[in-house]
Amino acid sequence: MKESKTALDMFERKHRQEQEGSKKKENLFKDRKRTNLLRSVEQRAISYLVTKIPMFVTPNILTCIGVLGGVIVLLGFVLASYFDRSYLVLGVIGLFVNWFGDSLDGRIAYYRNIPRKWYGFSLDIIMDWINTVIMGLGFIIYLGEGFELLSYFFVALYGWAMIIAQLRYKITDKYTIDAGTVGPTEIRVIISLIFVLEVMYAGTVNVFSALVVTVLFIVNIVDTRKLLRLGDTRDIAERAVKNTSAHVKEK
Repeated sequence: MKESKTALDMFERKHRQEQEGSKKKENLFKDRKRTNLLRSVEQRAISYLVTKIPMFVTPNILTCIGVLGGVIVLLGFVLASYFDRSYLVLGVIGLFVNWFGDSLDGRIAYYRNIPRKWYGFSLDIIMDWINTVIMGLGFIIYLGEGFELLSYFFVALYGWAMIIAQLRYKITDKYTIDAGTVGPTEIRVIISLIFVLEVMYAGTVNVFSALVVTVLFIVNIVDTRKLLRLGDTRDIAERAVKNTSAHVKEK
């Protein structure tokens, strides 16, 4: 009888733990809306990884890992410039490390129920910009004379995209890091493919960098127009509320 009761208790405990785990996973992505093409695969991977990361690995440590990924990308560019372009494979590894740290630092905080919304938001924006500058420096070193402007425009346009994301958050109170179906993960995948193609065919990075810059410019123009329409819509709504309140006071 006691053995049956013990087995039942263990089953109920395990069931409660599974329910708690499922609930935690459901809350992982509630703070932001994702529209990127790879969101389903990415979210499944993150949901799995947060359960495997040791407790001593804090969100701040994961943020540092994300920055380390950017440094590895820079190192790959430097070694490819001065030794052999096959070192660009380091860039692929660096981008994965960057994704790992950057994608999991906030999610692990939500999973462990220790989120710091505004601290995390501020730190995330700052670290993303630092990573972009670090990788942009690597582009400048590798591309060489005549193509440095591509690196400059990439950094500038990515910064523009970050500003749009923050302003959209301010206007709508909904935070998203994606531009339609393209988000940071898709950009990392595209850049990784460019690295691999450059190892196989020298000069590929110049052509594709120009293409990425062009696409980013077009996307930013489209998103800026959408942002201004959102701002105009909110202005009209706030003006209507203000006029209604004034009319009620007059009565």
